[in-house]
This record gives sequence, structure tokens and C-alpha cells, in this order.
Amino acid sequence: MSERALELLTLPEDEPCYVLDIGCGSGLSGSVLDEQGHFWVGVDISSAMLDVAQDREVEGDLILGDMGEGMPFRAGTFDGAISISALQWLCNADKTHHNPVKRLYKFFSTLNACLSRTGRAVFQFYPENSNQVELITSQAMKAGFYGGVVVDYPNSTKAKKFFLVLMTGGNMPLPKALGTDGESSSVAYSKKRELDRARGSKGKSLKNSREWILEKKERRRRQGRNTRADTKYTGRKRSGRF
Repeated sequence: MSERALELLTLPEDEPCYVLDIGCGSGLSGSVLDEQGHFWVGVDISSAMLDVAQDREVEGDLILGDMGEGMPFRAGTFDGAISISALQWLCNADKTHHNPVKRLYKFFSTLNACLSRTGRAVFQFYPENSNQVELITSQAMKAGFYGGVVVDYPNSTKAKKFFLVLMTGGNMPLPKALGTDGESSSVAYSKKRELDRARGSKGKSLKNSREWILEKKERRRRQGRNTRADTKYTGRKRSGRF
């Protein structure tokens, strides 16, 4: 999975890069980065796992930290970031003061800041359901990222893997998923982010827009009130003259 994450990261070939390994654990992903000739820094919340990494004498630098409290690095420090099987834990409220939405946004916003302007971040994760995927991706897009989810081997129970691919340098096509027989198995969220920008600050449709009028008419129908049928002229802009 680390090799696949590194492949999706699309780092320059034959050029050492500086990579952040989030939830590095005992440094297994770091070993893959070493083999590719990259330098890396690992962050993990478990001191026991970091002790194992030190015993293994990994090449990367190790930092004890909670990803939900943000990434404590200078702007533009890293060329890319990877994470294996860690992101889903931010959706849990393990302590009474934990708020998953706030922790996700804090993490993604500080990660965005410490990546170079052409950098990517790739997360292999295990979502519990589609709502969790939506929660994670919405906070990533809110923090300024583009991208979406790539699902390798979507028709296999055992081999199916989710990768969240985030980009800082603008909206670009997502990588092709493995095991899809030519059919795309990627979900881009950039268009949704652009749509949200056209809406109000709370995600509501702009007043008097076509979308706002259609939503209002639908509410009236649910209330059992007489409402005119929708047509191609619904919500159109009028010129103000005849």
C-alpha cells in the first residue's frame, strides 16, 4: 500500500524529495521511501510505535504528535505526504473534547500550508461508510485542496482499497484506479467544491437563484401547498424591458 501511495504521489523521477509520513507507526512506509531515495519525516500519536521505529534504526526523523491537532511545520516544507491506514481515526471522538469536523479541518488546513505549491498528499484509509468519505473529503476541500477518491479493485472484497488523492496546485485529473477494466473508479470532489463556492457561506443556495427557487418550490410541495410546475423558464433572469 505504501508503494501504491507513493505511485499516486507522482513525485519527480530520479530526484530525491522531502516527504511527510503521517501516522508512520514503526516506519514501514519510511522504508519504502528510503528505497526510492527520498528523505522523510514521520509523525505518529503512539510513542510505543515510534520506539519500535527507533529500534529499527529508520532513516527518517520521528515526531510524536496528534494529527488532529495540526501539522507543526513551516509553510512549503514538504514535496508530498503519504499516510497509510490512519486518516479514518480522525472521524472518531476518542475524548470528550474531540470534534471530528474541527479536527479534520485543522489537520487538512495545516497540511495544505506545509506542502509545496505543486505537492500532493495521498491517504490510504478504511472508511466505515459513504458518509465518512463525504465528511473527510468535504473538510479537505474546505481547507483548499483539490482532488478526490481513487478506489483500487472496487469489485474485490479483499483487494479493494480507498486512496484519497489531494492536490495543492489546482484541479487536475485523478490517477486511474487499478483493477477497473478500463472503467473509472475515481470520485472527484473538486466540482463540488466549486459549486459550494457559488453558494452562501453556510452552503445554502444564493437567494433568488434558480436553485434557490426550485428548493423553495419543493418545500412548498412537501407542505402540501399549491405550487406551479417547474419549467425551463423557472428562475430565469428577466431583462427588465419588453
